[in-house]
Amino acid sequence: MKTVEKKSKAYQEFTSTYAIYNSCPVTATIKIIGGKWKVIILYLIAHDVNRFGEMMRNIEGISKKMLTDQLRQLEIDGVIARKVFTEIPLKVEYSLTTLGESLKPITKLMCKWGLEKVLAAKN
Repeated sequence: MKTVEKKSKAYQEFTSTYAIYNSCPVTATIKIIGGKWKVIILYLIAHDVNRFGEMMRNIEGISKKMLTDQLRQLEIDGVIARKVFTEIPLKVEYSLTTLGESLKPITKLMCKWGLEKVLAAKN
């Protein structure tokens, strides 16, 4: 009698991701949040820094064009939502979507690692 091997859900997700990106699931994640600025932007939005000007003040070295481009890309990827308030002056706020909320554990771990390893190395 031939046994049928059942594949776990995680394995099935891995293989479908692999097929889409021709690589591992980490590649899929990096395509969404990779780069110099996106994780910083997500971290700020997760901590209620959700207006463009606030982000500009909190991200040293980023240009207005780069911040705009990164926000647009995160919105296109479904990680953040942009809400325009029709008041004068015009007000725009960014928030995490459900998908963006699911990235919070990743940013928390990155923050923890940075505090423990990088800052500890300076002492």
